[in-house]
Amino acid sequence: MSSERRFPGTISLKSRVALAMAAVLVAGGVIVLVAALAYGRQAAREAYDRLLVGAASDIAESITVRDGEALVDMPISAFELLALAPDDRISYRVVGPDGQTLTGYDDAPLPTEKGDVVFYDGVFGAEPARYVGVVRRFAERNFSGTVEIIVGQTLRARRELARDIAQNALIALGAAGAIMALFAWLVMRSALIPLPRIGSALRQRDPTDLTPIDLSAPSEVAALVQSLNGFMARLDRQMTSNRNLIGDAAHQLRTPVAAIRAQAQLAAEEPDGEQRAQMVARIHDRAVSLSHLLDQMLNHAMIIHRADTAPRDLVDLRDIAVEAFEAFEESAQGRSNEVALDIPDGPVMVRGDIMSLTEAAKNLLGNALHHGQPPVRIGVRNGARAILWVHDEGAGPPSEIMADPGARFAGDRSKGSGGLGLAIAHAVAASHAGWMSFSATADGFEAALDLPRDG
Repeated sequence: MSSERRFPGTISLKSRVALAMAAVLVAGGVIVLVAALAYGRQAAREAYDRLLVGAASDIAESITVRDGEALVDMPISAFELLALAPDDRISYRVVGPDGQTLTGYDDAPLPTEKGDVVFYDGVFGAEPARYVGVVRRFAERNFSGTVEIIVGQTLRARRELARDIAQNALIALGAAGAIMALFAWLVMRSALIPLPRIGSALRQRDPTDLTPIDLSAPSEVAALVQSLNGFMARLDRQMTSNRNLIGDAAHQLRTPVAAIRAQAQLAAEEPDGEQRAQMVARIHDRAVSLSHLLDQMLNHAMIIHRADTAPRDLVDLRDIAVEAFEAFEESAQGRSNEVALDIPDGPVMVRGDIMSLTEAAKNLLGNALHHGQPPVRIGVRNGARAILWVHDEGAGPPSEIMADPGARFAGDRSKGSGGLGLAIAHAVAASHAGWMSFSATADGFEAALDLPRDG
Protein backbone atom coordinates (compact mmCIF):
# COMPACT_ATOMS: atom_id res chain seq x y z
CA MET A 1 0.00 0.00 0.00
CA SER A 2 1.34 3.44 -0.88
CA SER A 3 2.50 5.54 2.04
CA GLU A 4 1.49 8.78 0.31
CA ARG A 5 -1.50 10.46 1.84
CA ARG A 6 -4.37 11.23 -0.50
CA PHE A 7 -6.54 14.23 0.21
CA PRO A 8 -10.18 13.61 -0.72
CA GLY A 9 -12.00 16.23 -2.65
CA THR A 10 -8.89 17.83 -4.16
CA ILE A 11 -7.82 17.90 -7.78
CA SER A 12 -4.40 18.44 -9.28
CA LEU A 13 -3.12 21.73 -10.62
CA LYS A 14 -3.08 20.26 -14.13
CA SER A 15 -6.74 19.30 -13.82
CA ARG A 16 -7.65 22.74 -12.50
CA VAL A 17 -5.82 24.51 -15.31
CA ALA A 18 -7.31 22.10 -17.85
CA LEU A 19 -10.83 22.77 -16.54
CA ALA A 20 -10.21 26.52 -16.61
CA MET A 21 -8.89 26.30 -20.18
CA ALA A 22 -11.88 24.18 -21.22
CA ALA A 23 -14.28 26.69 -19.67
CA VAL A 24 -12.56 29.57 -21.48
CA LEU A 25 -12.60 27.70 -24.80
CA VAL A 26 -16.26 26.71 -24.41
CA ALA A 27 -17.28 30.26 -23.50
CA GLY A 28 -15.21 31.65 -26.34
CA GLY A 29 -16.64 29.04 -28.70
CA VAL A 30 -20.21 29.95 -27.78
CA ILE A 31 -19.48 33.64 -28.33
CA VAL A 32 -17.77 32.98 -31.67
CA LEU A 33 -20.54 30.63 -32.75
CA VAL A 34 -23.23 33.22 -31.97
CA ALA A 35 -21.19 35.83 -33.81
CA ALA A 36 -20.65 33.45 -36.74
CA LEU A 37 -24.37 32.70 -36.96
CA ALA A 38 -25.19 36.41 -36.92
CA TYR A 39 -22.49 37.10 -39.49
CA GLY A 40 -23.65 34.19 -41.64
CA ARG A 41 -27.22 35.41 -41.63
CA GLN A 42 -26.13 38.94 -42.45
CA ALA A 43 -23.79 37.80 -45.21
CA ALA A 44 -26.39 35.49 -46.73
CA ARG A 45 -29.02 38.25 -46.61
CA GLU A 46 -26.73 40.77 -48.29
CA ALA A 47 -25.68 38.29 -50.98
CA TYR A 48 -29.19 37.23 -51.94
CA ASP A 49 -30.55 40.77 -51.55
CA ARG A 50 -28.15 41.77 -54.31
CA LEU A 51 -29.58 39.01 -56.49
CA LEU A 52 -33.09 40.30 -55.86
CA VAL A 53 -32.05 43.86 -56.71
CA GLY A 54 -30.29 42.66 -59.84
CA ALA A 55 -33.31 40.68 -61.00
CA ALA A 56 -35.69 43.55 -60.23
CA SER A 57 -33.41 46.04 -62.02
CA ASP A 58 -33.26 43.79 -65.12
CA ILE A 59 -37.07 43.62 -65.16
CA ALA A 60 -37.27 47.40 -64.73
CA GLU A 61 -34.92 47.95 -67.66
CA SER A 62 -37.03 45.69 -69.84
CA ILE A 63 -40.18 47.85 -69.44
CA THR A 64 -41.06 49.87 -72.54
CA VAL A 65 -43.90 52.26 -73.35
CA ARG A 66 -45.92 51.70 -76.52
CA ASP A 67 -49.07 53.51 -77.49
CA GLY A 68 -49.38 54.95 -74.01
CA GLU A 69 -49.11 51.62 -72.27
CA ALA A 70 -46.26 50.04 -70.34
CA LEU A 71 -45.15 46.70 -71.72
CA VAL A 72 -43.00 44.22 -69.79
CA ASP A 73 -40.75 41.85 -71.70
CA MET A 74 -39.46 39.58 -68.91
CA PRO A 75 -35.68 39.19 -69.38
CA ILE A 76 -34.06 35.77 -69.09
CA SER A 77 -31.14 37.28 -67.15
CA ALA A 78 -33.44 38.10 -64.24
CA PHE A 79 -34.44 34.46 -63.84
CA GLU A 80 -30.85 33.32 -64.33
CA LEU A 81 -29.83 35.41 -61.30
CA LEU A 82 -32.64 34.02 -59.17
CA ALA A 83 -31.80 30.51 -60.36
CA LEU A 84 -28.62 30.71 -58.29
CA ALA A 85 -30.87 29.58 -55.43
CA PRO A 86 -32.41 26.54 -57.17
CA ASP A 87 -34.39 25.31 -54.16
CA ASP A 88 -36.17 28.60 -53.57
CA ARG A 89 -39.51 29.65 -55.03
CA ILE A 90 -39.72 32.98 -56.86
CA SER A 91 -42.48 35.57 -56.90
CA TYR A 92 -42.61 38.73 -58.99
CA ARG A 93 -45.08 41.49 -59.77
CA VAL A 94 -45.05 44.62 -61.88
CA VAL A 95 -47.52 47.32 -60.83
CA GLY A 96 -48.46 50.27 -63.06
CA PRO A 97 -49.08 53.88 -62.06
CA ASP A 98 -52.75 53.15 -61.52
CA GLY A 99 -52.01 50.32 -59.09
CA GLN A 100 -52.99 47.61 -61.56
CA THR A 101 -50.77 44.55 -61.89
CA LEU A 102 -49.19 44.56 -65.32
CA THR A 103 -47.71 41.09 -64.94
CA GLY A 104 -46.82 38.62 -62.23
CA TYR A 105 -48.57 37.36 -59.11
CA ASP A 106 -51.32 39.51 -57.69
CA ASP A 107 -50.74 38.15 -54.17
CA ALA A 108 -47.11 39.37 -54.00
CA PRO A 109 -47.15 41.91 -51.14
CA LEU A 110 -46.34 45.54 -51.80
CA PRO A 111 -43.85 47.45 -49.63
CA THR A 112 -45.23 49.61 -46.88
CA GLU A 113 -42.39 52.11 -47.17
CA LYS A 114 -41.64 54.38 -50.07
CA GLY A 115 -38.32 54.57 -51.85
CA ASP A 116 -36.47 53.71 -55.03
CA VAL A 117 -35.23 50.42 -53.54
CA VAL A 118 -37.02 48.94 -50.52
CA PHE A 119 -36.36 45.56 -48.89
CA TYR A 120 -39.00 43.93 -46.71
CA ASP A 121 -40.07 40.55 -45.39
CA GLY A 122 -43.23 38.74 -46.31
CA VAL A 123 -44.61 35.32 -47.14
CA PHE A 124 -44.89 33.27 -50.26
CA GLY A 125 -47.66 30.82 -49.73
CA ALA A 126 -46.89 29.20 -46.38
CA GLU A 127 -43.16 30.05 -46.45
CA PRO A 128 -41.38 33.17 -45.28
CA ALA A 129 -39.85 35.16 -48.11
CA ARG A 130 -37.71 38.20 -48.78
CA TYR A 131 -38.92 40.91 -51.17
CA VAL A 132 -37.50 43.95 -52.86
CA GLY A 133 -39.40 46.80 -54.44
CA VAL A 134 -37.71 48.81 -57.20
CA VAL A 135 -39.33 51.91 -58.71
CA ARG A 136 -38.90 53.12 -62.32
CA ARG A 137 -40.25 56.53 -63.22
CA PHE A 138 -41.58 57.47 -66.66
CA ALA A 139 -42.24 60.98 -67.96
CA GLU A 140 -43.27 60.68 -71.60
CA ARG A 141 -45.88 62.49 -73.65
CA ASN A 142 -48.41 59.71 -73.58
CA PHE A 143 -47.31 57.93 -70.38
CA SER A 144 -46.06 59.28 -67.09
CA GLY A 145 -45.83 57.94 -63.56
CA THR A 146 -44.02 55.22 -61.70
CA VAL A 147 -43.89 51.52 -62.32
CA GLU A 148 -43.09 49.40 -59.28
CA ILE A 149 -41.30 46.08 -59.71
CA ILE A 150 -41.63 43.53 -56.87
CA VAL A 151 -39.38 40.46 -56.76
CA GLY A 152 -39.47 37.95 -53.91
CA GLN A 153 -37.72 34.74 -52.99
CA THR A 154 -38.10 32.15 -50.23
CA LEU A 155 -35.31 31.81 -47.67
CA ARG A 156 -34.00 28.26 -48.10
CA ALA A 157 -30.75 29.19 -49.82
CA ARG A 158 -30.13 32.01 -47.37
CA ARG A 159 -30.49 29.67 -44.41
CA GLU A 160 -28.24 27.08 -45.98
CA LEU A 161 -25.55 29.66 -46.70
CA ALA A 162 -25.74 31.03 -43.14
CA ARG A 163 -25.50 27.48 -41.77
CA ASP A 164 -22.46 26.74 -43.96
CA ILE A 165 -20.71 29.91 -42.81
CA ALA A 166 -21.38 29.09 -39.14
CA GLN A 167 -20.31 25.47 -39.62
CA ASN A 168 -17.05 26.47 -41.28
CA ALA A 169 -16.41 29.00 -38.51
CA LEU A 170 -17.10 26.32 -35.89
CA ILE A 171 -14.71 23.88 -37.56
CA ALA A 172 -12.01 26.54 -37.70
CA LEU A 173 -12.70 27.44 -34.08
CA GLY A 174 -12.51 23.80 -33.00
CA ALA A 175 -9.21 23.28 -34.80
CA ALA A 176 -7.77 26.50 -33.37
CA GLY A 177 -9.06 25.60 -29.88
CA ALA A 178 -7.50 22.13 -30.09
CA ILE A 179 -4.16 23.60 -31.12
CA MET A 180 -4.35 26.23 -28.38
CA ALA A 181 -5.26 23.58 -25.80
CA LEU A 182 -2.34 21.40 -26.90
CA PHE A 183 0.17 24.24 -26.67
CA ALA A 184 -1.29 25.41 -23.35
CA TRP A 185 -1.04 21.88 -21.96
CA LEU A 186 2.59 21.58 -23.06
CA VAL A 187 3.42 24.99 -21.57
CA MET A 188 1.63 24.17 -18.31
CA ARG A 189 3.35 20.77 -18.09
CA SER A 190 6.72 22.41 -18.63
CA ALA A 191 5.95 25.09 -16.01
CA LEU A 192 4.93 22.49 -13.40
CA ILE A 193 7.96 20.23 -13.89
CA PRO A 194 9.79 21.78 -10.86
CA LEU A 195 6.98 20.67 -8.50
CA PRO A 196 7.41 16.90 -8.99
CA ARG A 197 11.19 17.41 -8.93
CA ILE A 198 10.88 19.08 -5.53
CA GLY A 199 8.58 16.32 -4.31
CA SER A 200 10.99 13.66 -5.53
CA ALA A 201 13.94 15.40 -3.88
CA LEU A 202 12.06 15.54 -0.57
CA ARG A 203 10.99 11.87 -0.75
CA GLN A 204 14.55 10.73 -1.40
CA ARG A 205 15.99 12.65 1.54
CA ASP A 206 17.08 11.12 4.79
CA PRO A 207 14.65 12.10 7.59
CA THR A 208 17.48 13.91 9.39
CA ASP A 209 18.60 15.86 6.31
CA LEU A 210 17.30 19.39 6.78
CA THR A 211 19.74 21.17 4.47
CA PRO A 212 18.21 23.69 2.01
CA ILE A 213 16.72 22.46 -1.26
CA ASP A 214 18.96 23.62 -4.10
CA LEU A 215 16.84 23.32 -7.25
CA SER A 216 16.27 25.88 -9.98
CA ALA A 217 12.62 26.88 -10.35
CA PRO A 218 10.49 29.71 -11.73
CA SER A 219 9.89 32.66 -9.43
CA GLU A 220 6.41 31.42 -8.43
CA VAL A 221 7.75 27.99 -7.44
CA ALA A 222 10.93 29.52 -6.01
CA ALA A 223 8.80 31.21 -3.35
CA LEU A 224 7.54 27.75 -2.33
CA VAL A 225 11.13 26.43 -2.22
CA GLN A 226 12.21 29.37 -0.06
CA SER A 227 9.33 28.76 2.32
CA LEU A 228 10.26 25.07 2.56
CA ASN A 229 13.89 25.98 3.19
CA GLY A 230 12.85 28.45 5.89
CA PHE A 231 10.64 25.85 7.54
CA MET A 232 13.42 23.25 7.46
CA ALA A 233 15.88 25.78 8.90
CA ARG A 234 13.53 26.46 11.81
CA LEU A 235 12.98 22.74 12.30
CA ASP A 236 16.74 22.16 12.21
CA ARG A 237 17.27 24.80 14.87
CA GLN A 238 14.64 23.17 17.06
CA MET A 239 16.17 19.71 16.59
CA THR A 240 19.64 21.06 17.24
CA SER A 241 18.37 22.72 20.40
CA ASN A 242 16.81 19.46 21.56
CA ARG A 243 19.99 17.51 20.80
CA ASN A 244 22.10 20.08 22.62
CA LEU A 245 19.73 20.01 25.58
CA ILE A 246 19.94 16.23 25.81
CA GLY A 247 23.72 16.23 25.36
CA ASP A 248 24.26 19.05 27.83
CA ALA A 249 21.97 17.41 30.37
CA ALA A 250 23.79 14.09 30.06
CA HIS A 251 27.18 15.79 30.35
CA GLN A 252 26.45 18.36 33.02
CA LEU A 253 24.12 16.44 35.29
CA ARG A 254 26.06 13.20 35.57
CA THR A 255 28.85 14.58 37.76
CA PRO A 256 26.78 16.66 40.25
CA VAL A 257 24.18 13.90 40.61
CA ALA A 258 26.92 11.35 41.26
CA ALA A 259 28.55 13.72 43.77
CA ILE A 260 25.25 14.27 45.59
CA ARG A 261 24.67 10.52 45.77
CA ALA A 262 28.17 9.90 47.09
CA GLN A 263 27.93 12.67 49.66
CA ALA A 264 24.49 11.49 50.74
CA GLN A 265 25.86 7.97 51.24
CA LEU A 266 28.82 9.28 53.23
CA ALA A 267 26.50 11.49 55.32
CA ALA A 268 24.31 8.49 56.07
CA GLU A 269 27.34 6.52 57.29
CA GLU A 270 28.99 9.42 59.21
CA PRO A 271 28.64 8.88 62.99
CA ASP A 272 29.88 12.37 63.88
CA GLY A 273 26.91 14.72 63.99
CA GLU A 274 28.97 17.85 63.23
CA GLN A 275 30.61 16.25 60.21
CA ARG A 276 27.25 14.92 59.06
CA ALA A 277 25.75 18.41 59.27
CA GLN A 278 28.57 19.81 57.15
CA MET A 279 28.03 17.06 54.56
CA VAL A 280 24.28 17.79 54.48
CA ALA A 281 25.07 21.49 53.94
CA ARG A 282 27.33 20.62 51.02
CA ILE A 283 24.61 18.36 49.62
CA HIS A 284 22.18 21.25 49.89
CA ASP A 285 24.59 23.62 48.13
CA ARG A 286 25.12 21.14 45.32
CA ALA A 287 21.36 20.57 45.02
CA VAL A 288 20.78 24.33 44.77
CA SER A 289 23.53 24.59 42.14
CA LEU A 290 22.02 21.66 40.25
CA SER A 291 18.55 23.26 40.39
CA HIS A 292 19.96 26.52 39.03
CA LEU A 293 21.71 24.61 36.26
CA LEU A 294 18.48 22.80 35.31
CA ASP A 295 16.57 26.10 35.28
CA GLN A 296 19.10 27.68 32.94
CA MET A 297 19.17 24.68 30.61
CA LEU A 298 15.38 24.63 30.34
CA ASN A 299 15.28 28.41 29.91
CA HIS A 300 17.83 28.18 27.11
CA ALA A 301 15.80 25.51 25.32
CA MET A 302 12.64 27.57 25.81
CA ILE A 303 14.29 30.71 24.41
CA ILE A 304 15.46 28.90 21.27
CA HIS A 305 12.02 27.37 20.78
CA ARG A 306 10.20 30.71 21.19
CA ALA A 307 12.59 32.42 18.76
CA ASP A 308 10.70 30.80 15.87
CA THR A 309 7.24 30.37 17.34
CA ALA A 310 6.37 33.21 19.72
CA PRO A 311 4.47 36.21 18.23
CA ARG A 312 6.22 39.56 18.36
CA ASP A 313 4.46 42.46 20.05
CA LEU A 314 5.38 46.06 20.82
CA VAL A 315 7.26 46.01 24.14
CA ASP A 316 8.51 48.85 26.33
CA LEU A 317 12.05 47.92 27.44
CA ARG A 318 11.44 49.87 30.64
CA ASP A 319 8.85 47.24 31.65
CA ILE A 320 11.41 44.50 31.01
CA ALA A 321 14.01 46.24 33.17
CA VAL A 322 11.46 46.81 35.97
CA GLU A 323 10.41 43.14 35.94
CA ALA A 324 14.01 41.93 36.13
CA PHE A 325 14.76 44.46 38.88
CA GLU A 326 11.77 43.33 40.93
CA ALA A 327 12.72 39.67 40.51
CA PHE A 328 16.13 40.31 42.19
CA GLU A 329 15.18 43.18 44.47
CA GLU A 330 14.09 40.96 47.34
CA SER A 331 17.19 38.76 47.18
CA ALA A 332 19.39 41.86 47.03
CA GLN A 333 17.92 43.27 50.25
CA GLY A 334 20.23 42.67 53.14
CA ARG A 335 23.26 42.97 50.87
CA SER A 336 23.55 46.74 50.94
CA ASN A 337 20.81 47.19 48.30
CA GLU A 338 23.01 45.79 45.54
CA VAL A 339 20.54 46.45 42.65
CA ALA A 340 19.49 49.90 41.43
CA LEU A 341 17.10 50.82 38.59
CA ASP A 342 17.83 53.54 36.02
CA ILE A 343 15.22 54.09 33.29
CA PRO A 344 14.23 57.15 31.19
CA ASP A 345 10.92 58.97 31.44
CA GLY A 346 9.72 58.20 27.90
CA PRO A 347 8.95 54.75 26.46
CA VAL A 348 11.65 52.75 24.69
CA MET A 349 9.71 50.53 22.27
CA VAL A 350 10.95 47.38 20.55
CA ARG A 351 9.11 44.58 18.82
CA GLY A 352 9.72 41.27 20.48
CA ASP A 353 8.73 38.45 22.81
CA ILE A 354 8.17 39.69 26.36
CA MET A 355 9.04 36.36 28.00
CA SER A 356 12.32 35.95 26.10
CA LEU A 357 13.41 39.54 26.72
CA THR A 358 12.61 39.21 30.43
CA GLU A 359 14.64 36.01 30.71
CA ALA A 360 17.58 37.70 28.99
CA ALA A 361 17.42 40.68 31.37
CA LYS A 362 17.20 38.40 34.41
CA ASN A 363 20.22 36.39 33.28
CA LEU A 364 22.32 39.50 32.67
CA LEU A 365 21.37 40.83 36.07
CA GLY A 366 21.95 37.44 37.71
CA ASN A 367 25.41 37.19 36.14
CA ALA A 368 26.30 40.64 37.46
CA LEU A 369 25.09 39.74 40.98
CA HIS A 370 26.89 36.39 41.08
CA HIS A 371 30.13 37.24 39.27
CA GLY A 372 30.44 41.03 39.40
CA GLN A 373 31.04 43.53 42.17
CA PRO A 374 28.29 45.55 43.86
CA PRO A 375 26.63 47.90 43.47
CA VAL A 376 24.77 46.60 40.41
CA ARG A 377 22.52 48.73 38.24
CA ILE A 378 20.03 47.79 35.50
CA GLY A 379 18.62 50.36 33.11
CA VAL A 380 17.51 51.36 29.63
CA ARG A 381 18.89 53.91 27.15
CA ASN A 382 16.94 55.40 24.28
CA GLY A 383 18.75 56.54 21.14
CA ALA A 384 19.25 55.37 17.59
CA ARG A 385 18.81 51.89 19.07
CA ALA A 386 17.18 50.56 22.20
CA ILE A 387 19.69 49.45 24.87
CA LEU A 388 18.95 47.38 27.99
CA TRP A 389 22.13 47.41 30.11
CA VAL A 390 23.44 45.93 33.36
CA HIS A 391 26.41 47.58 35.10
CA ASP A 392 28.57 46.39 38.00
CA GLU A 393 31.90 47.53 39.41
CA GLY A 394 33.79 44.36 38.58
CA ALA A 395 36.28 43.74 35.79
CA GLY A 396 33.88 41.69 33.68
CA PRO A 397 34.19 38.13 32.32
CA PRO A 398 37.33 36.80 30.62
CA SER A 399 38.02 37.98 27.09
CA GLU A 400 37.30 34.54 25.56
CA ILE A 401 33.74 34.68 26.95
CA MET A 402 33.17 38.20 25.58
CA ALA A 403 34.51 37.03 22.21
CA ASP A 404 31.92 34.22 22.08
CA PRO A 405 29.03 34.94 24.45
CA GLY A 406 26.88 32.32 22.76
CA ALA A 407 29.12 29.45 23.91
CA ARG A 408 27.35 27.22 26.40
CA PHE A 409 28.76 26.36 29.84
CA ALA A 410 31.53 28.92 29.69
CA GLY A 411 32.44 30.60 32.93
CA ASP A 412 33.11 29.74 36.50
CA ARG A 413 30.89 26.88 37.61
CA SER A 414 32.44 26.78 41.04
CA LYS A 415 30.18 29.70 42.04
CA GLY A 416 27.07 27.79 41.11
CA SER A 417 26.73 29.15 37.61
CA GLY A 418 25.85 26.87 34.79
CA GLY A 419 27.51 29.31 32.37
CA LEU A 420 24.31 29.72 30.38
CA GLY A 421 23.40 33.28 31.39
CA LEU A 422 25.29 35.00 28.59
CA ALA A 423 24.34 32.28 26.10
CA ILE A 424 20.65 32.86 26.84
CA ALA A 425 21.00 36.64 26.51
CA HIS A 426 22.97 36.23 23.29
CA ALA A 427 20.30 33.92 21.81
CA VAL A 428 17.54 36.40 22.69
CA ALA A 429 19.43 39.33 21.14
CA ALA A 430 20.08 37.36 17.93
CA SER A 431 16.42 36.30 17.63
CA HIS A 432 15.41 39.99 17.89
CA ALA A 433 17.77 41.18 15.13
CA GLY A 434 20.16 42.62 17.74
CA TRP A 435 23.38 41.71 19.51
CA MET A 436 25.13 41.79 22.84
CA SER A 437 27.68 44.46 23.60
CA PHE A 438 30.33 44.61 26.35
CA SER A 439 32.21 47.68 27.49
CA ALA A 440 34.64 48.41 30.32
CA THR A 441 33.98 51.75 32.00
CA ALA A 442 35.97 53.83 34.46
CA ASP A 443 33.90 52.47 37.33
CA GLY A 444 33.25 48.89 36.22
CA PHE A 445 31.81 46.78 33.42
CA GLU A 446 28.62 46.94 31.35
CA ALA A 447 26.83 44.15 29.45
CA ALA A 448 23.92 45.20 27.23
CA LEU A 449 21.26 44.00 24.82
CA ASP A 450 21.43 46.21 21.71
CA LEU A 451 18.06 46.03 19.89
CA PRO A 452 16.43 47.89 16.95
CA ARG A 453 13.80 50.42 17.98
CA ASP A 454 10.20 50.20 16.80
CA GLY A 455 8.52 53.58 17.01
